[in-house]
Amino acid sequence: MNPAAATLAPPAPDPALRQQAARALAGAGLALLLAAGGLGLWGGLGLDYPLKALLAYALGAALVWRGLALGGHPHRRFGAANRVTLGRLAGMALVAALLGEAVPAAPPSAQPVGGWALIALATTVALLDALDGALARRQGLASPFGARFDMETDAAFLLALSALVWQAGQAGPWVLASGLMRYAFVAAAACWPWLGGPLRPSVRRQAVCVAQITALIVCLGPSVPAPLASALAAAALLLLAASFSTDIVDLARQRAAAPETRA
Repeated sequence: MNPAAATLAPPAPDPALRQQAARALAGAGLALLLAAGGLGLWGGLGLDYPLKALLAYALGAALVWRGLALGGHPHRRFGAANRVTLGRLAGMALVAALLGEAVPAAPPSAQPVGGWALIALATTVALLDALDGALARRQGLASPFGARFDMETDAAFLLALSALVWQAGQAGPWVLASGLMRYAFVAAAACWPWLGGPLRPSVRRQAVCVAQITALIVCLGPSVPAPLASALAAAALLLLAASFSTDIVDLARQRAAAPETRA
């Protein structure tokens, strides 16, 4: 083995951590399957609804497992915070699995699962976002892995919500830009590495994320007419675009201040 390669390789996660993570992933997956089956029976959803939810969760779970293998969580415990984020991932999968179900145009209250049930589920996922970070800090288990897990769950949730708003006829296909913007930013960073530079912690960035998710949940409300939903989604999208633009300007200034690091 090349000694240099061994030095650069991330340390293998602690066996106890891997065992805890495996149990947490399996437990959340089982709970998801039961919840999806119950929602499918109660809401008259297609037989493929639980399978879609499980597939979405399995994809996220695979990325979680890979993230642990790459390091970034220097603790022996998986932690309550990551378990909460797993719950959010499962909730996001339940929401995302509604894509492709028989949904009339507007109003979204005509959905088989019931408009308010969707609102309650999405709101629960959104509210739990305020819990995982606080738990990680309180237990001394904050880590780059946990922060990335939280961020990617938010991004997937935002994409699912924006697609549901479009599917429900509450806004045009342009609303998908709300969910795709971060992925476009990541793709751009692959072409222009300076876009992948470190960003300072920002209350503004967190507030815009909360506002974006809240706006899209409101757009799915049973009593919200399509014109109002479109206006609300457009305003939230402009806010998100302004936030990304601010980050790009900050990264460009960092690049200009360190010309020797340009790729």
